[in-house]
Amino acid sequence: MDDVRPVCARFHHAIELIGARWTGAVLRGLFAGHRQFSQLRASVPGISDAMLTQRLRTLETEGLVTRAVTASSPVRVEYTLTEKGRALEPVLEAVIAWSHRWVPIPGEAAAEE
Repeated sequence: MDDVRPVCARFHHAIELIGARWTGAVLRGLFAGHRQFSQLRASVPGISDAMLTQRLRTLETEGLVTRAVTASSPVRVEYTLTEKGRALEPVLEAVIAWSHRWVPIPGEAAAEE
């Protein structure tokens, strides 16, 4: 029992941040480059406008995403990953690789039985 160590506070914060529902999908949508809200919504099937707004605000507050407003008619808002956000790409790629190896496609496991 001497080898039990408390979870690092930094790790805990990071895993809660990127593990929040929809966050990984939103980040993945941004890895392709700057995106408008409607483009992000289209890249994440099933996400509501309110949830996407909430996730983008959280990612912006955490310094992972920047929001740029261009004064035009209509106003144009684009979201871009910061250097800090872009650094998550290999992390999420590792999760994607792991999921392809270990996580069955929903409904596929039931069809095999």
